[in-house]
Amino acid sequence: MTSTEKRSTPEISRASMVVAALSTVVEWYDFTLYLYFATVLSRVFFGGGANSLLATLAGFAISYGMRPLGAMVFGHIGDRVGRQRTLVLSMMLMTLAMLATALLPDYAAIGPAAGALLLLLRCFMAFSVGGEYTGVVAYLLEGAREDRRGLITSLASAASEVGALFAVTIAALTVGAMSTTRLDAWGWRIPFFVGAALAGCVWFARSTMEESPDFLRQVKQRSVPTSPLRYTLIHHRPALLRTFAISALGSITYYVGITYVPAFLSSSGILAEGRSLWLSTVAAVAVILVTPLAGALSDRVGRRPVLIWLGIAGMLLPLSMFGLMAGGGELHIAASAIVLACLAGGVSAVGAPATAEQFPGEGRLSGLALGVTVATAIFGGLTPFLAELFVRMTGWIALPGAMIAVVALAVMPVLLTMPETQPGLARAHAREQPTKEVPEN
Repeated sequence: MTSTEKRSTPEISRASMVVAALSTVVEWYDFTLYLYFATVLSRVFFGGGANSLLATLAGFAISYGMRPLGAMVFGHIGDRVGRQRTLVLSMMLMTLAMLATALLPDYAAIGPAAGALLLLLRCFMAFSVGGEYTGVVAYLLEGAREDRRGLITSLASAASEVGALFAVTIAALTVGAMSTTRLDAWGWRIPFFVGAALAGCVWFARSTMEESPDFLRQVKQRSVPTSPLRYTLIHHRPALLRTFAISALGSITYYVGITYVPAFLSSSGILAEGRSLWLSTVAAVAVILVTPLAGALSDRVGRRPVLIWLGIAGMLLPLSMFGLMAGGGELHIAASAIVLACLAGGVSAVGAPATAEQFPGEGRLSGLALGVTVATAIFGGLTPFLAELFVRMTGWIALPGAMIAVVALAVMPVLLTMPETQPGLARAHAREQPTKEVPEN
């Protein structure tokens, strides 16, 4: 084995890796809490009218448009001055946003202005979160051994689902512990205060993290790009397309297949609000279990084959799963929700290292900002609103599953043609390629 083929060893302490992996809990706690609490927030901030749920989901979609902007800003900071600094800054802003949300006046106090203030804070939160997930993924990838990148980087996805599980548990406990009147009057604030406290703890913990060894390498070699965004656009356009495609599949399977499901079940009259939230708890546990398995599998067989099989599953399963939820009993509903959750968890787990490996260390955060967060804004933030709108317009209860299938079909050509990025397999594949002979004159 030559020196260029040796597996890299992590230069980041285990404590720093744990803090980085667990810190995505806060990001996903906040955003999934908003969706899980959508029906409650529609009453508290939008008056509970016929279109209040649509207004709440529209606010989620609009705010998500700020994520790419935030990702580009924080990506520039992370590529220019370091991964650790940008992660500390983003968590500080997230703490302030969650605390301010918990203190907002409601519709009964100030009327329609309550919804406007909520939207404003959602936009601020989305901006703060912009570089959060991509920054953590890059940090974990750069600190992991090459043969364990899939497993280690997938922990960001698993921790995200821990945040989602925490969110749905707190939401379900809050909804179940009090009457609707008390919930709408003050009880809705409890989950947001919990989130602000959690974010504050992570903010403090991140101040102790070490810097990424790959960024330190860039500083030593003086290869830090002056304009990371421009550098990525010039040198890595095909990688941006592949990153966008992988993230589009991951976003729609997660946001429609997991986080939209409670609102879908309750608004369609299939399950009561509290029961649909508890069902989402079961689905979140399924994701936490399947995520490291999918990440580890991609270390053994490669990112590309695992993503291809998940893409095929995305074309075939969601339509029937939403149909079962609409027409089956509670057992069918639970089984369908778990299948959708495992699909989304698998894509997120493998998508994390696969997207980060599309770029070198130089400009990596900016590349992820362009590819991942733009796809997430379109296929994540917008799709729950569109799913609810289309179901109401068409009456076709399984339509959210069709949305996932269409995106999976659209990205399949990219998955089939993308190069393998798992370092060991990619080197082995390169060695197997025949050397082209130079023709004689």
